[in-house]
Amino acid sequence: MKRAARTAGLGLAGSAGLLGAVATGLAAYFTRRVVTPDLRKPDDVMVHDVDLESVPPTVTLQATPETVVPGRYGLWWDGRQGHAKLGDVLNPEAVQAGGDLVIRELTSVDAGTPRPGPARWNQYYVTGTPLTAFGLAFEDVAVPTDLGPMPGWFVPVDPSGALRTTGRSSSRPTCAVLVHGRGATREECLRAVPVLRRLGLDVLVPAYRNDLDAPAGPGGRYHLGDTEWQDVEAAVLWALGRGAEDVVLVGWSMGGAIALQLLTRSWLADRVRAVVLDAPVVDWRSVLDHHAAVNHLPRRLARLGHWMLGHDLARRAIGVAVPVDLRRLDWVSRAAELHVPVLMIHSDADEFVPNGPSLELARLRPDVVTLVPWHEGRHTKEWNTDPERWEREVATFLAPRLGSPLVTSRSAPGPGAPTA
Repeated sequence: MKRAARTAGLGLAGSAGLLGAVATGLAAYFTRRVVTPDLRKPDDVMVHDVDLESVPPTVTLQATPETVVPGRYGLWWDGRQGHAKLGDVLNPEAVQAGGDLVIRELTSVDAGTPRPGPARWNQYYVTGTPLTAFGLAFEDVAVPTDLGPMPGWFVPVDPSGALRTTGRSSSRPTCAVLVHGRGATREECLRAVPVLRRLGLDVLVPAYRNDLDAPAGPGGRYHLGDTEWQDVEAAVLWALGRGAEDVVLVGWSMGGAIALQLLTRSWLADRVRAVVLDAPVVDWRSVLDHHAAVNHLPRRLARLGHWMLGHDLARRAIGVAVPVDLRRLDWVSRAAELHVPVLMIHSDADEFVPNGPSLELARLRPDVVTLVPWHEGRHTKEWNTDPERWEREVATFLAPRLGSPLVTSRSAPGPGAPTA
């Protein structure tokens, strides 16, 4: 009897150990996906028809959560050799009824000839460089960091390099440093360049560790802003060395988390004049919990992943080089530490980084945080749904803080009629 009981006890202990190992494995797998760069993106949409003769020209695509939403977007094909810009949905009734196809206006073709077949949705709308996107002169630069040189684009207001004023007597210029999000490219930042230049700002768009064209960080994993801010600090130092007196930080998604870390951890934080955030990650624990729910992962397993990220030994199962302290990345709990004016634009419809923490941070710190209500636009696509309003809000926020005259907002320039 005793032997049988002992055997049963060992069996239960073994089962519990196995279940614990499975739970730990699931938590590690889920969390590892979040911190693993996924930079080579496959085609993700099917083009069924292109009609260049219709008025307006149209592209008919497979209906997906991305292709049916309002706004302006881009389309790549042939491995990004071809690119077109798309406008309004022309069959909204069919889309609302759950149809399989969406017809969108083809507003311009930047390269190649659009045709039926696989393609990739471009949420950035524009593509290429500041020159190919907007005709703006720029420099390819290398920002020195501890990991090696990080590539960047520098777009001077005055290509001659002469010092200018921004409304402050005998002042050096302010430089806007633009920080893209997780898994994105520098192209994500291009949409903001025209309005920032109209405000009299130089613009620097740097890469950071683990970008496709940049050095990898230790372990080759994202640290969710907990280490990446050092590369943006290096970019700020580069801008100051180029003649800027101070900077404006502009960040999208994880780029927002990176910018917020710099505000309290960098020796250059006092050089930040203002911050503009689009769909920022204000609290990574909230984002991880959201994705756990979307993937039907029990919350307790998601929280186990949180713990593993920050534990000096368990983090090795995730693959991060150093522990990631999610408490340090939570700006709702750290709201009292903000001391620089912050503009936040974050859509109610954000499916990837829900805007609850942004709303709460704005509620806690109305003296510092200006929140712009936005009702349409999936993740980081507020500009796409209303570019004129996006640029107007940014200009209205920044102009008085720069001592610049308010600039009348206008949408980013683009090519004319579509061409084959």
